[in-house]
Amino acid sequence: MNEPLKLIADTSECLYLQWLIILPLAAGLLLMAVPDRLMLLKGLFALAVSLVAGYLSVVIYTSSPLMTAHGDMARQGCLTFLHSDILGKAGDYLTLTIDGLSKLIVLFISILGCLILLYSLAYNRSVRVKNYYPWFMVTLGCAYGAVLSDNLLLFIIFWGILGITLYKLIPGKDEESSAAAKKTMILIGASDTIMLLGMAILWKMTGSLSIDNISVETTSLLAVTAFLALLVGSFTKAGAFPFHSWVPDYTQGAPATSSALLPASLDKLLGIYFLARITTSLFVMSQGMKLILLIIGVITIITAVMMALMQHNFKRLLGYHAVSQVGYMVVGFGLGSVIGVAAGLFHMINNALYKSGLFLTAGAVERQTGQSEIEELGGLAKAMPVTFAASLIFAMSISGVPPFNGFASKWMIYQGIIDFGTGEGVASSLWIVWLGLAVLGSALTLASFIKFVGGIFLGRADKASSRIKEVPATMWIPMAVLALICIFFGVFATEIVVPRLIAPASGTFFFSGLWSSSFVSLLVAVSIITGVLVYLAAGIKKYRTEDSFIGGERIQDQTAYPTVEFYKTFMEFGFVSRIYRKAENKAFDIYNLSKEAVLWLSDRLSRAHTGVLPGYVLWICAGLVIMLLIMI
Repeated sequence: MNEPLKLIADTSECLYLQWLIILPLAAGLLLMAVPDRLMLLKGLFALAVSLVAGYLSVVIYTSSPLMTAHGDMARQGCLTFLHSDILGKAGDYLTLTIDGLSKLIVLFISILGCLILLYSLAYNRSVRVKNYYPWFMVTLGCAYGAVLSDNLLLFIIFWGILGITLYKLIPGKDEESSAAAKKTMILIGASDTIMLLGMAILWKMTGSLSIDNISVETTSLLAVTAFLALLVGSFTKAGAFPFHSWVPDYTQGAPATSSALLPASLDKLLGIYFLARITTSLFVMSQGMKLILLIIGVITIITAVMMALMQHNFKRLLGYHAVSQVGYMVVGFGLGSVIGVAAGLFHMINNALYKSGLFLTAGAVERQTGQSEIEELGGLAKAMPVTFAASLIFAMSISGVPPFNGFASKWMIYQGIIDFGTGEGVASSLWIVWLGLAVLGSALTLASFIKFVGGIFLGRADKASSRIKEVPATMWIPMAVLALICIFFGVFATEIVVPRLIAPASGTFFFSGLWSSSFVSLLVAVSIITGVLVYLAAGIKKYRTEDSFIGGERIQDQTAYPTVEFYKTFMEFGFVSRIYRKAENKAFDIYNLSKEAVLWLSDRLSRAHTGVLPGYVLWICAGLVIMLLIMI
């Protein structure tokens, strides 16, 4: 694999990196002192700061002429006051790295942050989160810091603060949302602790904390332990199996803006960014590690999309799809090839775009209707045309329908799997399994988004929908921009997007076979235009409609078949129905299983406290014996 080029920064560029992190953090701390009754003013100030940060991101991203082919890092050692280093030895840990991968992530953090902030200006008038804008800016600053950090200790500090902001951006308005916030905090915190163990093992093995300078082969037990420990942190943040259960709970209880910012976009960008560092920089993966990643990837795809099929709450449905899409990225990195890494990164960016857009459209629907259950909705396409059009584009993108961006990145993953099958080893010999399950996941995704779009926007509208209007411009503009980007990234994937955006981060590679995204898009456009012309020329639109005859009664307007009812048939299959019942009862939820284990142990220890003195003497003696055995 070709190594991504690294940037050697001069003093001015070092300042760009510093201010990219400091500005949002300072803005967040400043906004903490501003009362929430000035919500609009706080939002405008946050948007202005995010635009400045976006400008700095563009400057950093466009600094490619300064890229060189050696592996030095851009070191940040210029925090001075009156020509003296105010940090002393602590400055040795404040090292930043800037390469093709970090530049790519930083750019899209800025794009998504600005669009979601613009959306929030109107959305937050009806949905309030205490200190939303301060925590939003802290989230942006820490996200920049985590991506640019070269030192693992500096990285884990920013990473850990992001767990706190994730908790603060979900309001505890009821018992359900409070439980989701607590669950998120515990799972993220536990995974961070496990990550610290992995980092300690890496430092013990290499004597270094620099991401740029560590490269360990996963051939020893210690190295495998460190690899798996860091993988837990990456998977929990991104929402991959089996550490995914916080995502659907969070998205159901959190405002759409919080879900669009974190589980949909920033957490995916950061979690997969760290997965890229783990698999391409910190470790050299063995065949066994590749097999583990591929297994986890396809399990994540299938299990999450099957759960999404059964959801009636559209926010929870989107939460499970936020998990399912991570599986494709994990499969891409599990391949260990350049095209696999490129496909994983491309799908990461695409997922952040259409998944953020889907949560924004869901927020628009919930704001205008007050509903989040699909069976309570229908026929909103006419009342909310921009939201409907954007939702349709996002739904086709995530389902892998050409010519949208989701198809382009999934196609690259399919190509990577086929190429992977020409190699040796157990993982390569099972390439048809990985390919088949990935394609099946796309088909099931399409099925569930037929329910999403059909249940909300199509079908028969009730009388109440006549009073529903489109959302304000500050809300539909971000959705429209994201939808247009999804189209552009799909149509020009092979000609512009992958060569200019993805290849600098992954390394150079060549597509196998004949595939041109623009040519595929042209064929799709021609087929649609031809179909429309045939429809108009044949006069098919001249048809007669009659009400159903039901005993002389005219009740057609009052009858309809709810979209969600069709999907209930999936739950009636024998084996599948049992699995669904167990899943709904949280039988596969690692958080719930851990909680039950802790409560069981606590109960057993409580029973040991009988209040009888001989019993306590026996416990003391047993403890002393165990200590002596350990010391010996």
